[in-house]
Amino acid sequence: MSIRVAIAEDQAMVLGALAALLETENDIRVCGRAANGREALTAIAQQKPDVLVTDIEMPEMTGLTLAGEVRERFPQTRVIILTTFARPGYLRRALDAGARGYLLKDRPAAELAEAVRRVHRGLRVIDPDLAAEAWDSGPDPLTERERQILWRAGEGKSSAEIAAELRLSEGTVRNYLSEAISKLGAANRVDAARIARAKGWL
Repeated sequence: MSIRVAIAEDQAMVLGALAALLETENDIRVCGRAANGREALTAIAQQKPDVLVTDIEMPEMTGLTLAGEVRERFPQTRVIILTTFARPGYLRRALDAGARGYLLKDRPAAELAEAVRRVHRGLRVIDPDLAAEAWDSGPDPLTERERQILWRAGEGKSSAEIAAELRLSEGTVRNYLSEAISKLGAANRVDAARIARAKGWL
C-alpha cells in the first residue's frame, strides 16, 4: 500500500518539484497539492492523506496554524514541516502544534522521502542541528495575543488598525505591545518584531 501524501507550498515551482521528487518513490503517492493552508485543509478533507508536507510561510494560513488545524480535525494525517527557516522558535511552535517532522529545504532530497516513511510509521523526524539549537535557545516568552499584535505591528499596521482588526481597544493593543517590547528587550515595536521573527516566535 502506498503512503498517501499531500503537499502545501505557495511557490508553484517548488510544489511541482516536491511532488515530482516524491512520485519517484515506489511506496509514496502524492494525492493532493495546495498553494496555501486553506486549500490544504480542503485537500485533506477530500483525499485523507497519511502525511501532509507543508511549508511554514504561506498566504491565507501559515504552516504552523495548519498543523494545529490538522491535529484537531484530521488526526489520522501526520504533518511534516519543510521550510527554509532554521529558527528554533519555529521548531518549538511546530512541535507544540502537533507536527511530527521538521526538515530544512537544503537537506538532501532523499531525506524527505525517508522522513515521510518514518513519520508514517509513527516516528518523529527533526533536523538534528536545529534540534540542538532549539534546546539551547530558551522558551518563547510571547503569549498568543502578543504574537498576533506584534506580527501586525511588524507589518506596519498602526495601533488603531490592529485594534479594529482584532476587536480590541487601542489602549489594550498598546499595553500588549509594551509588554512584548519589554519581554524582548527591544527599543520599539519594529525592533521587537524583528527580534521575534529572527527567533521564529512570529
